[in-house]
Amino acid sequence: MREIALDTETTGLSVENGDRITEIGCVEIVNKRVTGKFFHVYVNPEREVSREAQEISGLTYEFLKSHKKFNEVYTEFLDFIKDSRLIIHNAIFDIGFLNFELEKSRAEIIKMENVINTLTMAKQKFPGSPATLDALCKRFSIDASKRIKHGALIDAELLAEVYINMSVRIQQKDIFSIQRYTLNPISRIEKNLELKVIKVSESELNAHNNLLKKIKEPIWTRFQ
Repeated sequence: MREIALDTETTGLSVENGDRITEIGCVEIVNKRVTGKFFHVYVNPEREVSREAQEISGLTYEFLKSHKKFNEVYTEFLDFIKDSRLIIHNAIFDIGFLNFELEKSRAEIIKMENVINTLTMAKQKFPGSPATLDALCKRFSIDASKRIKHGALIDAELLAEVYINMSVRIQQKDIFSIQRYTLNPISRIEKNLELKVIKVSESELNAHNNLLKKIKEPIWTRFQ
């Protein structure tokens, strides 16, 4: 299964007020493993970047205006994410901006049924706990030290690791649930079976004890 961890940076918080995308970062995940393939582009938003957004991402219009506009990069972006499920933290925000730009470029928009919102996923899995990307990185001991500023590619890389950790733990929980409901009936069927007891010989017991004496500071002595 091919999935894409995706993040965007913008000029502000409201597409309705004319804010635009300034950066897109995508990281490829195949069968819950990061492959090393990625897509990254800065975008000329054709407008100033708000002071708040500059403080978050460090991107200024002076830097961005020399880059291509969205309608000059969207085909490459769509080619990269094609036929893949998108993994996005607070997906409604990013998809709102992306679909605005795609509609403006007369391209096909992204459908929400093809998106996993990791913010919702985290809130369901860890109710009452912080669900920011930073908080989830701490929960899973993911090194986020390089995230001095919010960057689309850096955030997509961290998001990929967070998503894989959440997915694997959910799968493990499902496996344990399956074992709980399928193995118990089997154990009830087998409980009347006669167990064969194999006795240890005296020579084997002596050999075992001699081996234990050679181990310095064995861990089991700490609990005696």
